[in-house]
Amino acid sequence: MFGTNSSNRGAFLEATREAREERAAERRRDEAAVKIQATVRGWLVRCSLDKNVRERFDDLFGSEVVLSDQTPTLPPALDVFQQITHFIKIFKLEKDEKRFEIFTRYLLASMDSENLQLSYVSCGMNKDLTLHWIQHMKDVLFIACKVLESLQAEVSSENRLISLYLHLLLAFTATNTWKIVRMKNFEPLRPALNKLTENIMGDLVCRGLYTTLNHVLVRGLCRGKAALRGPAVTTITTLALRPLVAAQYSDKLLSLITIHILSVPALIHHLVTLAPEALQMFHANELFERVVEFVQTEQNLRIVFNTLEGSYSLCLLANLVHLAYEEKDRALPRLAFPKFNFVVKRLLEKCGEYVTTKQSSLTQWHPVLGWFSRPLDQHLNESLTLVKSQLQLLWSGSIIRVMFSCLSDLMADQEPQSNDSNSNSGVTATSTTSSLSNAGSITPSNLLKKVLERKLSCTVTGGGLRSGGLRGGGCRKLGSPTVSTVAIVCSMYHTAITTLSQLRMDILTGLCYKSDMVPQLWHILLSLGPSCGIKNYLDLLSVSTKATAPEFHLLILFCDATTHLVTVLDDLEMYEQQKPFTLADYSTMASFLNNFTYKIINNGLVDVRNVQNSALFVSAHTLLMLLYKRNSRRSYVPDTHWLIKEVRVSAFMADLEHGKRSAQVLMQKMPHIIPHTERVLLFRKNVNNEKAVLGLTDAACATPHSTLITIHRCRLVEDGYRQLASLSPRSLKGMIRVRFINEQGLDEAGIDQDGVFKEFLEETLKRVFDPSLNLFRLTSEERLYPSPTSSMTENHLQLFEFTGRMLGKAVYEGIVVDCPFASFFLSQVLGEQQSALYSSIDELPSLDPELYKSMTYIKHYDGDVNELDLTFSYDEDYLGQIITHELRPGGKVVPVTNDNKIVYIHLMAHFKMHTQIKDQTKAFIRGFRSIINPEWLSLFSVPEFQRLISGDNVAVDLKDLRENTLYYGGFHDKHRVVCWLWDILERDFKEEERALFLKFVTSCSKPPLLGFTHLEPPFSIRCVEVGDDEDTGDTIGSVIRGFFAIRKRDPVNRLPTSSTCFNLLKLPNYQRKSTLRDKLRYAITSNTGFELS
Repeated sequence: MFGTNSSNRGAFLEATREAREERAAERRRDEAAVKIQATVRGWLVRCSLDKNVRERFDDLFGSEVVLSDQTPTLPPALDVFQQITHFIKIFKLEKDEKRFEIFTRYLLASMDSENLQLSYVSCGMNKDLTLHWIQHMKDVLFIACKVLESLQAEVSSENRLISLYLHLLLAFTATNTWKIVRMKNFEPLRPALNKLTENIMGDLVCRGLYTTLNHVLVRGLCRGKAALRGPAVTTITTLALRPLVAAQYSDKLLSLITIHILSVPALIHHLVTLAPEALQMFHANELFERVVEFVQTEQNLRIVFNTLEGSYSLCLLANLVHLAYEEKDRALPRLAFPKFNFVVKRLLEKCGEYVTTKQSSLTQWHPVLGWFSRPLDQHLNESLTLVKSQLQLLWSGSIIRVMFSCLSDLMADQEPQSNDSNSNSGVTATSTTSSLSNAGSITPSNLLKKVLERKLSCTVTGGGLRSGGLRGGGCRKLGSPTVSTVAIVCSMYHTAITTLSQLRMDILTGLCYKSDMVPQLWHILLSLGPSCGIKNYLDLLSVSTKATAPEFHLLILFCDATTHLVTVLDDLEMYEQQKPFTLADYSTMASFLNNFTYKIINNGLVDVRNVQNSALFVSAHTLLMLLYKRNSRRSYVPDTHWLIKEVRVSAFMADLEHGKRSAQVLMQKMPHIIPHTERVLLFRKNVNNEKAVLGLTDAACATPHSTLITIHRCRLVEDGYRQLASLSPRSLKGMIRVRFINEQGLDEAGIDQDGVFKEFLEETLKRVFDPSLNLFRLTSEERLYPSPTSSMTENHLQLFEFTGRMLGKAVYEGIVVDCPFASFFLSQVLGEQQSALYSSIDELPSLDPELYKSMTYIKHYDGDVNELDLTFSYDEDYLGQIITHELRPGGKVVPVTNDNKIVYIHLMAHFKMHTQIKDQTKAFIRGFRSIINPEWLSLFSVPEFQRLISGDNVAVDLKDLRENTLYYGGFHDKHRVVCWLWDILERDFKEEERALFLKFVTSCSKPPLLGFTHLEPPFSIRCVEVGDDEDTGDTIGSVIRGFFAIRKRDPVNRLPTSSTCFNLLKLPNYQRKSTLRDKLRYAITSNTGFELS
C-alpha cells in the first residue's frame, strides 16, 4: 500500500514540474516574439524614417548632380540645415554617396554666395544653432574623409570626386574662401570665425585627417603614372600644413606630418613635378628645418620609428634627402652638421634593422636594401624607382660638397695648429668622445670617457708631420673637433653604404667622381702623424674593439671609395697622369695598410676566427690587395716594400707549423708579408705533406704500384692523352714511368730504368703549346693563351683538361718548364676573376696592347663617341667569314655613347679574355686544379705563379750552379775541361748565352725558383768518348781516361750534347779551351738539343 502511494506521488511531482517548465517556455516564446516584433517594427519605422529623410533630401536638392558649370538654385540655408542634420545621422556610404556629392556641391556653392540667407555658414552665426552647427560640420567633414578613403584616383569620375571633397575640407578649415566674410559688415566676425574653423580642424586632426591625406596621396601618387593632378596635390599640402601652422608647429603636429605626409613614397619628387607651388609652401613654412629639428631628438625619433615600418622609414629618409637637395643653398648649410647628418644616419640604421644577410621564407627581395624581413605592398613596389632616385641625391655633388664642407675648410686652412705643451700628433684623450659630442643625442658614458683617458693619455706621442703629410699644413689630431666632424660625416655615408646594399656602387661612384672627397680624406690621414697615425689607430682599436667609432668609419669609407676609384683607373690615369693620387701616395698608402692589417691580426685586435666580420679589416685588406695586385701587374714599388720588417721568418713559420691561428690568417689573407722564397718552400712542403698522406713518397712509389706508360715518339701527345687522361688525380700525383718507342718501333734505352718522365712532360707540353696545333695562341709579346678557334681540333676541351693536368704535374713535381703565359690567363687560373675587384680592362694589355690602346682612346675621347659609329658588337674573321658577336643582347643595334662607353670597353675586354675562351679556360683549370690545390696557389701573385711554373726570372748564378753540380765519367770539379767550362761560362759568354746554355741542359732558360739546390734531378756533367748512339755508360777504363785526360779518340769534330730529362751535360774531353768554347757556343745556339747527341 505504501509503495503505491509513493509511486503516485512521484508521478504527480514530475507532471507538475513539466507543466511549470512548459509555462516558462511559453513565456520565453512570448517575450522573444515581442522583442522580435519590436525590433522589426523599430527597423521598419527607422527604414520609413530614413526613407522619408532621403525623400525630403531628394525633394530639396533633386536626385541629379548639378555640374560645376551650371548655376544651382540655392534653398535657404536654415531649411537645408534642418533637413541635412537628419540626413547626416543616417548616412550610409553605399546608399548615400551620390546624395553626399550633391550636398557637397551645395555647400561649396553656398559658400560662394554673398546672401546671408543662402550661405550655409549663416547657421553657425545663429547663437541658438552655433554649437549644433559646429558638431554638424565636424560630422560632415569626417564623412568627407571617409568617402575620400574609398575613392580610386585612377578612375576619372572618382578622381573628380577626390578634388571635390578636398575642396570641401579646404573650404571649412579656413575662412579665406568665404565670400560672406569679405563683406564689411562681417569683418568684425572674422576672428571668431577663424576660431570656429580651427575648432573644426582640430577635431578633424583627432579623427584621422592625416591618415586620410596619407591614404589619398599613396593611392594617387604611388603608381606607374601619378593619378592625382597638381591642384589636388597642392590642396592636400595646404590641408596638411594648416593644422601645423595653427598649432604653431607643435611637436604633435610635426610628428603627424612627418609620419603621414613625409613618409609618402617619392612625395617631394611629385611636388617638384606636379605641384611646385606646394613645394614653395614647404619652403615658406620652413618645414625641412622644423622636421629635422624635431626628428633629431631621441624621444621624437623613437615615436617616428615605432610608427613607421622599415620601408616607409626609407621613404621618409628619401623625402628628407630630396628636401635637403632643394634647400642646398639655403637651409642645408646651416643644418648639415650635426643635425641633418644625425637624422640621416639614424633613419638608415632604422632601415638596417629589417635587413637580413640571406634569403628565407620570411624575407623578400628589396631593390634598395637587399633581403628584407618585411613584406612590400603594391604601392611601395611601384614607387621604389623614384625613391631610389631621391636617395641618390644624398651622394650628388651638391649635397656631398655641403656635407663635406668641413673637409674643404681643412684643405683651405694650411696653417699648422698651435702647439702647446700637450699638443701631439695622433689620438687625443677624447678621440671617440669628441666626435660624438656634437651629434645631439649620442653621448658616451662617463666610464668610457675615463677608460679612454687612461688608455690614450699614455699612448699619445709628440712629433711633427712626416714628409708627405698634409701638404703645406700641420699635423692634426685624430680626435680634434675638425677631424671628428669629418669622421661623423664619413660615418653617415658608411652607414648608407652598409644599409643601402644594392646602391653601394652608386654611392661610391658619387663619392669618388662628384667631389674631391677621396683625395681630401687622404690628406687628412696623412696629417695624422707618422704612417697615417697607425699607432694611434691601433691604440683606439684596443679600446673600441668593435671599430664602431666614427674615426674608423672615416678609414673604412676612404678604403672603400679608394678601392672603387683605383679599380676603374687605367694605366694612363694611374701611372702617367697620376690622378687623383701620385705613385708616392700609393706607396705610402700600401705601407700604411700593409702594416695596419698585419698588426690588427697579429695583435689580436680583430677576431681571427672570423676576420670577415670586421668591416674595418675587410675594407683595409681589400684596398691593400688591390694595390698589391696592381703593383704585381705593373710595379710602382719594389717587391721588398710588401714585407713586414718586424716579422722573423723562422718564428713565423714555426707559428704556422704549430697551427697558430693568427699566423694562419696572415698567410691566408696577406702571404706577401714574408719573402717569396719562403712561400715557395711552404708550397713544396704542402706538396710533400700531401704525398706522405696519399702514400706517394719515394719509398711507396718504388713498388709496382707506379704507373708505366708506353709512348711512341711520333705520337707523343696522342699516346700520353690516351694513357694518362683516364688516371685518377691520386695516380697522376704518384710516380709515372715512361718507356719510349723510337721511330723504328724499338724500345729506347733509358738511364734510369726507362723512367724518363721529365723528358716526356717537357716534350708533351712543348707540343701542345705549339701554336700550330691551334690549342694555344701567342700574344704579340710571345705569351701563351687558349686559342678561341681551338674547337676546330677534335676533343679540344679534353686536350685542354689533359694539358692542365700535365702542367699541374710539372708544378707538383717542381719541374720548371719554359712556358710563358699571358698574365690574364694565369689570373684566371688563380681564380682572381671571381673577385669583385677584378677588372677585365686592366688585364687587356697582356692579351692585345693595341686593342687596349683603342679602348683607352674611346674612354678618354673628348668628343661625342657617337661619331665613331661603334655598337655593342665585335666582328671576327673566322676562316674567311665575318662573324658578329654581340657584347650584350641586341648589341648590334645599340650605339656606343658617352654615357655607356665605359660599359662598352669593359664588355669588349671581357668578351676577348673570357667569353671567347671560357670553355677552354674552364677545362684547363679543371685539369690543373685536379693536381694542385687552389689554396696553395693563393700564396702567389700572377708574376710569382709564372715563376713557379717557369723558374726565376734572374741571371744564372754560376757559383750556385757549380756548387750543386755532380760529375761522372772521370770528371771532377778541378778537372781541366771542367775548369775551362766554368771559365768560359763566366768570362766569355754573355748573359743571353748563359740562359741558352741552361736551356740546352735543362730545357728551361730560367734557374729553379729556389736555386740549383732544388733542381731535380741535380745538374750533372759527364765525360763522354763516343757518340750517344755508341755510348754504353761509364766503364773503369773510360773513367780513368777521363780523370787523367787521356785521349782515346780526338773529339775535335764532336759537339757537346745533353739529356734534358736528367739535366745532364755530355762533354767530350777536349784538348783545347778554344775548341770547347766554339763547340759549346755552336751547340747551345743551334736550338736542337737532343738531335745533336
